[in-house]
Amino acid sequence: MIAATAAWWVSVTFLNTSFPFLAPWVALLTIDATAYRTLSRGVQSTIASLLGIGVAFLVGTFLGVSLWTYALALFVGLVLARVRWIRDEGVTVATMSIFILSDGFSEQQQQFGDRILEIGVGILVGVVVNLLVLPPLRDRQASRYVDSVNRRMGSVLENMGEEFASSWDTDRADAWIDETDSITGELNSAWSIVRFARESRRANPRSYLSRLRRARAQDRQTPDPEEASWEDILRRADEGASHLRNLARTLREASYADGEWDTRFREEWASISRDAGRAVADPDAEVESLSSRLKQLTEELSDDENLPTRHWPVYGTMITGLQHIVEIVDDVASSREAREAASS
Repeated sequence: MIAATAAWWVSVTFLNTSFPFLAPWVALLTIDATAYRTLSRGVQSTIASLLGIGVAFLVGTFLGVSLWTYALALFVGLVLARVRWIRDEGVTVATMSIFILSDGFSEQQQQFGDRILEIGVGILVGVVVNLLVLPPLRDRQASRYVDSVNRRMGSVLENMGEEFASSWDTDRADAWIDETDSITGELNSAWSIVRFARESRRANPRSYLSRLRRARAQDRQTPDPEEASWEDILRRADEGASHLRNLARTLREASYADGEWDTRFREEWASISRDAGRAVADPDAEVESLSSRLKQLTEELSDDENLPTRHWPVYGTMITGLQHIVEIVDDVASSREAREAASS
């Protein structure tokens, strides 16, 4: 709205054109969600508008303006709209031809220079307005997705520990599996936001301001917020969701197993699982060394000659799966510290 209004005002006040519609129209076409897209669309709009003017000029000059030449100009414009490098704004070729031919071609023929100037003004105003309002970097939105995924994973893991300490059934295990599938879907949305955030940094003044802040932070020996990239954080989260899903499937299959569980394994694994869930959901939570506790549990069970051999594959799978998730806990904490440093 601001860009279109400003472009119209500039066109009326300084260009003094008879039909000042091109500048605000092009300004609207140019504005987009990120500075990079605005610049890209500005270039495409310029090329498409010039092509549209060229088509109208050639058809109107050599063939005149009639029903069939009007249709011909529209057809040529739509064909040119298929060109790959202007496809996002390709329809502008056809619409520009329509504007020129419909608005009295003989008069427009004398004002092609003014029309091109209006197009330039519209693009310039659109780009300037987009830069002045400082398009957001979308980092905060990506951070909210990551925090939500961590909380949900931690909740599932903590619930696993609570259920495993007493009893569970296939319905609970199926619910855990469904939750991990939902977490994966949220991660896919997070990936889209991160890609958008990366694009939002291109040609964005905020990215330069952020670099200045990071440089000052480094001077004060503050952790560099770029140490953990969003891609690395999401890859680790994907891995965590995958291991969590495997744990849920293991518990579902184990619900059919005969025989009693080893009490020591059951209590300690459940305790570690609950603490790991709290650590994933809240990296600030203080828990004992999870890796050391898993290692100690493995060693104790290995020395126990009374442990039934047939249980070891299940026990080993559960310990290994939890170990993989525990390894991610430290990454979760460090990535959160980096993100908080970036947002501050």
